[in-house]
Amino acid sequence: MPKKSSPKTAAKKQSAPKKSAAVSVKKKNGAKNRPTKSTKTAKITQNPATSSAAQKPAKTPKSRRTLPTRNPLKLLWLGIVGIGRWVATLWRKLRGRVRNFMQRRPHRSFRVTRRRDYVRSFKISGYFAFTFEVLRVIWGRKKLFLWLAIIYIILTVVFGLMGSQEIYGNLRSVMAATAPEELFGGAAGEVAQAGILLFTALTTGISGEIEALPAVIAGFLALYLWLTVVWLLRRIIAGKMVKLRDGLYNAGAPILPTFLVLLILLVQLVPAAAAMIVAGAAWQSGIVDGGAISMLVALGLLLVLVLSLYWITSTLVALVVVTLPGMYPLQALTISGDLVIGRRLRVLYRLLWMIFVTLSWWVVLMIPIILFDGWIKSVFEQISWLPIVPVAMLLLSTVTIIWSCTYIYMLYRRMVDDDAAPA
Repeated sequence: MPKKSSPKTAAKKQSAPKKSAAVSVKKKNGAKNRPTKSTKTAKITQNPATSSAAQKPAKTPKSRRTLPTRNPLKLLWLGIVGIGRWVATLWRKLRGRVRNFMQRRPHRSFRVTRRRDYVRSFKISGYFAFTFEVLRVIWGRKKLFLWLAIIYIILTVVFGLMGSQEIYGNLRSVMAATAPEELFGGAAGEVAQAGILLFTALTTGISGEIEALPAVIAGFLALYLWLTVVWLLRRIIAGKMVKLRDGLYNAGAPILPTFLVLLILLVQLVPAAAAMIVAGAAWQSGIVDGGAISMLVALGLLLVLVLSLYWITSTLVALVVVTLPGMYPLQALTISGDLVIGRRLRVLYRLLWMIFVTLSWWVVLMIPIILFDGWIKSVFEQISWLPIVPVAMLLLSTVTIIWSCTYIYMLYRRMVDDDAAPA
């Protein structure tokens, strides 16, 4: 017979399956809570340094602009008010600029300016002394400017911009064939004929018909030579070490503002050129036949010439001011006008002196060269192809650009050093 189990053993048997069930439940829960490989990698990727994009808030859609009202009359009124505010702001700015300009200018329209109101100091040496100062600056750095001139001449020859010996020879032969012997006879006549030949070569040119591209290249080379001389002079006056290489590489930064100021200068010369053309045509056609009408035309031409000279006096100084770093063309014109005000006539006299000295050099140097060219080629016809006069004109043109730039820059420095306020 089977043995009867005691109540204790029965209770153990009944509790055993419950315990195993509880253990299995704990194992299952532990297996669920245990981190797997996927969860570990997920935690690693949730590093704040690497998941910054995920932590950024989502972009909210832009709200559409709504009209303040749907009433067309109110919208029209609001538009008129907005335009009125814009015009009022523009008017206030314009009045502020005019007020600032009037504070810096002593002259008033249709009023005689008293001398006490426009006299301004200008500490500068005499005409000859200042000319020798400019020459000393150039001579002190003669090697630097000599190499710069050589580079400019080489580039001019390479691009085919030098004058033509054939055209000059034809011009000389025409002059010799048409000149009357009673006027150009003897040594004085030959000198006069050489002077007329020089004037004709300077006004009409001996390069023939220049196309658009060579003309642009010639203007670019002359403008770059100007900028390089200004850059070198600024370092020389400041007492810094100067290298031609640095000047050639760094001087071209303000070429566009300088070109715009040069265009303004040409526009300012248009009235004088137009007046001269009209007056010349009137005198040649016989419309102006002399007497009072001729005097009135001459007076009008003189007034227009004075107007152009008045404008270009400050614009020539602006060609130096515009080379400063960060300078704009209109700003350079404003600054140059402030420098020249109260000194305009004295600055104009200095510029006219510079032109007179330059023309004197051309006459003194070129007329003997033209006479020598005519004599040596009449003796040795084999060297008639030798371009003596075109080469001399190219050399003197290069020297003229360097000299004029140095003169204007030194004049600008004298105005800056004399820090007297505008009258």
